[in-house]
Amino acid sequence: MPDGDRSTLAGPPLLVLMSLATGSKHGHALMKDITAFATVRLGPGTLYGAISRLEDRGLIAALPADDRRRPYEITPEGAAVLEASIVELRQIVEVGVTRLGMLRRPMRRSQRVLRGEPA
Repeated sequence: MPDGDRSTLAGPPLLVLMSLATGSKHGHALMKDITAFATVRLGPGTLYGAISRLEDRGLIAALPADDRRRPYEITPEGAAVLEASIVELRQIVEVGVTRLGMLRRPMRRSQRVLRGEPA
């Protein structure tokens, strides 16, 4: 599905929205914040590509430049997409946690036999 048709986000665009949820920031401040909360370092090309796509979709807006720095802020539409994305990610995490728990269960006798292990 093309990015413009999605009501949720993942990857760098989601990280940018999460960072802007705490207030407006310019590119360098976004990079630092994302590294701090997500332990992911976005390169300038990745960051500004995400910013451009978010701005084109109306999910963030550029504020007047402060010297050479251009800060961005999340829009109400961006906040709604961020919320929907978090809900979707929580559902995915819940499935992952459940499935991980299934891996840790003791194997049934039939599973051990299928693996060629002693019953």
